[in-house]
Amino acid sequence: MIKSENQKQIYYNALIKKDTEFDGVFFAGIKTTGIFCHPSCTARKPKFENCEFYQSAEEALLRGYRPCKVCHPLSYPQELPTEVKLLVEAIEQNPEKKWKDYDFKLLGIHSASARRMFKKIYGMTFVQYARSRRIGIAFKAIQQGSKVIDQQVSAGFESASGFNDAFTKIMGNPSTRMTVKLLNTNFIETPIGRMISITDDEFLYLLEFENRRGLETEISKLRNKQNARLIYGATKISELTAYQINLYFDKKLKKFNVPLYLDGSLFQKKVWNILLTSKAGDKLTYKEIATILGDRNKSQAVGNANGANKIAIIIPCHRVINSNGQLGGYGGGVERKKYLLNLESSK
Repeated sequence: MIKSENQKQIYYNALIKKDTEFDGVFFAGIKTTGIFCHPSCTARKPKFENCEFYQSAEEALLRGYRPCKVCHPLSYPQELPTEVKLLVEAIEQNPEKKWKDYDFKLLGIHSASARRMFKKIYGMTFVQYARSRRIGIAFKAIQQGSKVIDQQVSAGFESASGFNDAFTKIMGNPSTRMTVKLLNTNFIETPIGRMISITDDEFLYLLEFENRRGLETEISKLRNKQNARLIYGATKISELTAYQINLYFDKKLKKFNVPLYLDGSLFQKKVWNILLTSKAGDKLTYKEIATILGDRNKSQAVGNANGANKIAIIIPCHRVINSNGQLGGYGGGVERKKYLLNLESSK
């Protein structure tokens, strides 16, 4: 999200003037309607304080905004192929849906070619787009508060039930067990994307980039295991986390001391504790960690433990690379991994 007041004013002026030269440069999220638009959109223009500005469509989607039906911001700069139009329309009809190959067949679309076109046009995969819509809806619900759910406010859906489904499928309702834990969800802006934190007054349970693959599953497992309901709000732990993350990106932090809730097997915790003892600038291989743990043949198990980490950056799984020196995978994306390693090596 654009934070500079000067830049926001420039973008707002372009929005008011319907300046086509800014189409594709930024997207405007309109708080009062919940949609995001091209600068050249012909719809009625909002007040400055009701606008948020984003550099990508994915970021606007993750914030819970849906594409404007007047200017079709997802079609810039070219007319969309028919298959892609059908997919976008299908998602907007049922944003909370998780797509499978069978669903493409029902639309009469060849899934592989449609996915290739989607990636080429939007710079993100179809799965990323659909997931961004689902997560954006759920997070927006959290920000608006549980009363919004209770009152069945539709937030632009054809029905209130669609909105509720999108929320509960990701964030859930408490079970009928006696003890229900309340966990607080908050957001942290970083130079490489917004992060979501889940905390209570004692621990940090989850810290992930909001468009990380598998985030919905992570949240669902955490919620079920803790029998928790997620609400939006700050805790002393979320504030400490945000403070230290900001220091980290400013190269002013040597070691995190946020209290962590480590939810994993004994082996996973051993791997994570090795990572916690590493220092900025270190690079570890899966085999090295396995050797430290007493069995150099457990590289794959170390990789699985690394992938199961729910607390990005603080438990620095980005420091684990392949034995051949290549970066390997990263839940938040390889470009972020590269950024973090470069950031730490320059401290």
